[in-house]
Amino acid sequence: MTASSFVEEMRLVGERLLRKLQRLPQAEPVEIVAFSVLLLFTATVVLLLLVACSCCCAQPRGRKAQVRPVTPP
Repeated sequence: MTASSFVEEMRLVGERLLRKLQRLPQAEPVEIVAFSVLLLFTATVVLLLLVACSCCCAQPRGRKAQVRPVTPP
């Protein structure tokens, strides 16, 4: 996928989302709940990705200590 087609696809997705948001006040309750569930799921996935990346990628990797087996006395 080239960069220009990716940008175009993201623009189309954004336009569809905007149209859906504009029609939401007139939507049926079932549509509102379904849209809310999808939005909550997407936000949760993005939040978990951010937390995972900040925990793993933000800390500099230090020198690892060697672990030796414990010898019985």
